Amino acid sequence: MDPKDPPKEIPRADTASIWSMALHSYCDSVVFRASQIDHLKIEDLPALSEKDQIKTLVNKSYKYLDPLQGKKRHIGITIFWVFCWGYGEMTFMILIRVFASFLGPIGINRLLKYIETEGEGALVRPWVWIIWLLLGPAVVAIAQDWYTYRGTTLQVQLQSILTQLIFDHALRMRVKSDISTSEASSSPTTTSYGSLAERSGAIAESTREDTVLVATSASKVQVPKTQVGADTPKTMPPLSIKGVNSSQDFIGRLHNLVTSDMATLRGGQPVMLLFVWTPLQLILSMVVLHQMLGWSVYPGIATMVLLSPLPGSTATWMRSIQELRSKKSDARVQGVAETMSVIRLVKLFGYETKICEQLNEKRQDELKVLQKLKVLQILNSVANNLVPLGTIIVTYSTYTTIMKRPLEASTVFASIAIFEIIQDHFARLFFLIPPFIAAQVSINRMNDFLNETELLDEFYNKEGPAVVVAPEAEDGAIGIRAATFTWNSEVKVATHGFRRRHFTLHIDEELFFKRGCINFVIGQTGSGKTSLLMALLGEMHYNPSGPNSLVSLPRSGGVAYHAQESWVLNETIRENILFGSPYDEERYNAVIEQCGLKTDLALFDAGDKTEVGEKGLTLSGGQKARVTLARAVYSYAEILLLDDVLAALDVHTAKWIVDKCFRGPLLRDRTVILVTHNIALTSPVADFVVSLSPNGRIASQGSLSSALAKDQRLQAELNLERQILEEESRMEEKPKVDEIPAVAEASGKLIVEEEVALGRIDWSALSLYLSNMAGGMGAVPFWTAFIVTFITSKAFSQLGLWVLGLWASAYENHSPSEVSVSYYLVLYSSILVLSFILYAFCYSIWIRGTVKASERIHQLLVKSVLGSTLRWLDRTPISRVITRCTQDIASIDNSFPSSTYSVIDVTFQMMIKFGVVIVASPLFSIPGVVIFATGAWLGNMYMRAQLSLKRESSNAIAPVIGHFGAAVAGLVSIRAYGAQAAFRKESYARLDQYARTQVTLWNLNRWIGVRSSILAGFFSAGLAAFLLYGPQTTDASTTGFTLTMAVGFSTMILSFVRVLNQAEVEGNSMERIQQYLNIEQEPGSTDTGVPPAYWPASGSLRVEGLSARYSPDGPNVLHNLTFEIRSGERVGIVGRTGSGKSSLTLALLRAIITEGKTYYDGIPTDSLNLDALRSKITIIPQAPELLSGTLRQNLDPFSEHDDAELNDALRAAGLQNDDNENRITLDTPVSGGGSNISVGQRQIVALARAIVRRSKLLILDEATSAIDYETDNVIQRSLRSTLNKDTTLLTVAHRLQTIMDSDRVMVLDAGHIVEFDAPSELLKNEKGFLRRLVDESGDKERLYALAHGSESERVS
Repeated sequence: MDPKDPPKEIPRADTASIWSMALHSYCDSVVFRASQIDHLKIEDLPALSEKDQIKTLVNKSYKYLDPLQGKKRHIGITIFWVFCWGYGEMTFMILIRVFASFLGPIGINRLLKYIETEGEGALVRPWVWIIWLLLGPAVVAIAQDWYTYRGTTLQVQLQSILTQLIFDHALRMRVKSDISTSEASSSPTTTSYGSLAERSGAIAESTREDTVLVATSASKVQVPKTQVGADTPKTMPPLSIKGVNSSQDFIGRLHNLVTSDMATLRGGQPVMLLFVWTPLQLILSMVVLHQMLGWSVYPGIATMVLLSPLPGSTATWMRSIQELRSKKSDARVQGVAETMSVIRLVKLFGYETKICEQLNEKRQDELKVLQKLKVLQILNSVANNLVPLGTIIVTYSTYTTIMKRPLEASTVFASIAIFEIIQDHFARLFFLIPPFIAAQVSINRMNDFLNETELLDEFYNKEGPAVVVAPEAEDGAIGIRAATFTWNSEVKVATHGFRRRHFTLHIDEELFFKRGCINFVIGQTGSGKTSLLMALLGEMHYNPSGPNSLVSLPRSGGVAYHAQESWVLNETIRENILFGSPYDEERYNAVIEQCGLKTDLALFDAGDKTEVGEKGLTLSGGQKARVTLARAVYSYAEILLLDDVLAALDVHTAKWIVDKCFRGPLLRDRTVILVTHNIALTSPVADFVVSLSPNGRIASQGSLSSALAKDQRLQAELNLERQILEEESRMEEKPKVDEIPAVAEASGKLIVEEEVALGRIDWSALSLYLSNMAGGMGAVPFWTAFIVTFITSKAFSQLGLWVLGLWASAYENHSPSEVSVSYYLVLYSSILVLSFILYAFCYSIWIRGTVKASERIHQLLVKSVLGSTLRWLDRTPISRVITRCTQDIASIDNSFPSSTYSVIDVTFQMMIKFGVVIVASPLFSIPGVVIFATGAWLGNMYMRAQLSLKRESSNAIAPVIGHFGAAVAGLVSIRAYGAQAAFRKESYARLDQYARTQVTLWNLNRWIGVRSSILAGFFSAGLAAFLLYGPQTTDASTTGFTLTMAVGFSTMILSFVRVLNQAEVEGNSMERIQQYLNIEQEPGSTDTGVPPAYWPASGSLRVEGLSARYSPDGPNVLHNLTFEIRSGERVGIVGRTGSGKSSLTLALLRAIITEGKTYYDGIPTDSLNLDALRSKITIIPQAPELLSGTLRQNLDPFSEHDDAELNDALRAAGLQNDDNENRITLDTPVSGGGSNISVGQRQIVALARAIVRRSKLLILDEATSAIDYETDNVIQRSLRSTLNKDTTLLTVAHRLQTIMDSDRVMVLDAGHIVEFDAPSELLKNEKGFLRRLVDESGDKERLYALAHGSESERVS
């Protein structure tokens, strides 16, 4: 116990007596509590023992497991070293269990020998052997349960420590484009611009959920020390599975490591059974058999050795198939994760059907491999059963034919009990080897991640100081001298063509920023502005160019960082701003005021207690940027790195930020390095300006005037910006209202709590699975074939034991010479071989059905999620969806069908065995029923508690995964703030919460196990006493057969409770998936909703009485809009922020709830299928979303266009030019979310994608907000010349110059149309809204010319 942090509650297990631990009586309170309430919650569970807490485990194991602390060796070997005492204790329990397992067979042998000889010459009274029959199962149960208790405790500890280790290691890895080096370098046409912006951490947006507390910004992060002339630190290649060159599945593999691979590792945990228990049990079994059957056992052993390669060969095949299956699973999970990260793109583009087809194809590839794996499991099972069968036949043949010994009942049934032990262990190999192979693959994947992932430079030289400072550098200097920076450490610095494929930032001389003032970093899109910040933060690989090279960013005073794409946590607005810093009301209110958030917070019922949602979905882009800025300003960091903080803001808000925040007291005397395109607006606060050239080098540094003097293009752009700034500054702006897609409740809660079912597993969940097993075969033929083959296979397996009894009774009635050994051997072996064949056929039918069910259920799940409403997607964290597509689908593929089959199997076997007991001893049916009823009563209480715990456990894992995803998504921000320790602390809390459910879950399993085994012992001992001292109506063979059946029945009580519980527990996954099949759905496709083939022939649009709202009970954000737009018109849409511009675009796509009529080319849109409507309308949102792959795959994800058309679209969008060096081609790799290109370039790619679709209706929703003004002009000219004349263009924009040459302009205010006419006509209205804006503009004449020019074009 840590005296500095004593536990609030001591678990009962830590203070329990030996007797209580042996019987697990400390769980009684949990079981009885569960029987009295509907559902156990985590708060009702015992506290987690300190030895199981992650803090203790980290202190104990990191010095061995962490590759940066201990020796570099395989993690699997290290795990055994760390937990050696626990594994030693498990080995000792195995020894006790093995020896105790022979008490029952020896007791049966002695009892039957007593009956055969009628007690003649007996030295021990029979009641001693009856006690043996009682003690055997009891001792076995206690030893087995203690072994399992220790094993499951280690399992929970191992899962916690490995999850934390992967989490900690992820915090060290380099954030870079997930494009494989080999792939990029092998393609001569591959080029990409250099700015690697942090896409919420430069990793595709992952999952975030629940509370995250973050540390103060004043934390330290070390930067590597690099000595010129020393060898470059050796670095590891990017995360990849051996044999896989591409790393595009990076996110999917990372998710799989902490979900599917961790679950697979749990399944392979009983490795001690495989390497200790089974060999020891087999050896001692042979020793006991030698005492019963003499030397005839040795030919049996020889047969066993000869047949043992059979299971080994199938195991080898299974290993390779399992590795292939893991890769297929990675690809599917990556597809699901990436689809969910761009779900709005999928919905608004009408991609749902085609994405479903792609995911289903990946799923079918995975299931083909899974089916092969399961067929190999059948072969492995048959091979494992053939080994003991051959052993039995050879041993009995030798005993009767060569040794000429009679096969007495005492010998037969005692030896058969031991042979069943042998057979059980070979059968156990069938269950142990596949999970062990799968676990070995998973542990190798974890080992690859820990040892082969490229880390930041600082982790390859642990002796480096906090900051790299050359002797000449002044203390506190911020800058770089004589160095180059790349995203991949293995990429050598090159020039020209190769440089473009692997962007390199060059600081040829020196660059030092001024302390205590505002520094600017400016340059064209893709020139490396973000890369310069990343180089300072140590995120890029540092290559010194000379003896005086250095990188200096003092951390002692703290560093704050604003990413280009704002990264927020799924928490309240206040917690996002505080970011773990203490709350100072005065400072906090000042930050809210200076960052322009005061009015925004007034719009929310819960104010700053409003949850921002996943990816900040309750906030507009500008609000999210200001919240992230407020976080940096509120922190006490001396240095602030702000990456394009004004890009998402309108001019009014941006001016407020510049005047109130940048010039405010909170930034006074603090060093600010600001990356910006908006030079005109921010130039008054610039103290020092660094200009970057397009080739990633310093163009100039010093004053703004010197930068402009050296870059005429920059000067021209600044002049244009100033003109536009004057006109836009006249527009009064208010924070966004209608553009908030999800409305938080008054409490501030947005994310709904995860659903938790109550009581037993619903039959509908099970029937959903069973009803889909038949597939195209039909339910009646499928279930008839399965039931017939199942019953016959089980009947034949029991007949084998009856034949042995018949054989033994033949020696009682005839002399040994008259007994035909060959007859009984052939009969016995034929029956068993036939039972194996029937079993294989039966299980093959079952496998076919389970694969069909898995395929169908995955289809239904994906279809349901993709068909859900945007509102549901906004309220549901992605982590929950991904958990169902990984952990729950894995259960549907493996654990659930196998456990369901086990329930059917054990139930039928119990019925047969109990029937035999009743037929042989009808009077014993009464105690049999009592024993069974007691077991059922205990089992019912146990399952009520177990189901609650399983559900809580399933829900407790989602926050762990969500926190993991949040950290991966914001790695750069976390490291910049030095918040790693706080994120680790939160990870500790979530892991401990999950471990609390897991420990109790497994302890309850042991609670029922030991009680069921004791009941079994009483049943067997009672029957033996009844057969011995009761009416003597049966011979020794019948008695032995009955007693064997009774022992089998009594032991199966425990098996029945366990497998039934396991089926219900695994059925929880089926239940969770079913919940997502009954979610809010958009209208489905119908035959009547298919439009005519010619539609749309034009882009005409007519709207009548259109109103819209975001939720059924929410207020209208559009009010009774009526207008008509002719085909080919270009319509500009302007208005205050919050006037309804974006809501109108969503309403046209039926993405929100609408009333009224909208006619697109004469057909009402509410009569069309949604995919048909959305596939014919293209919208370019303000936040572009890209997929991993090539540029070609982003422009044409379903291969519907030729390269010539795609290249034309690139040129029209301004993404291609005649400079071969800077040329971007269709083969240019694009990483997940487009993280390897700048935000502006992503918007250009999204624009090119829209041009490719050739829709008759094109909507631009602030699509050029992150693009410099010159590029915006080029794009606008390209659109005018490229689009067909019948293409209708709706442009939502703040820039008046963007829409003034439109055919007509629509002015919105508070969801109403206040003006709608040609700009020249609107300008004639002296009191008009547009006229007022233009007249107040500093570029009045130019805007009038644009308006009249567009009128002239229309007239001509």
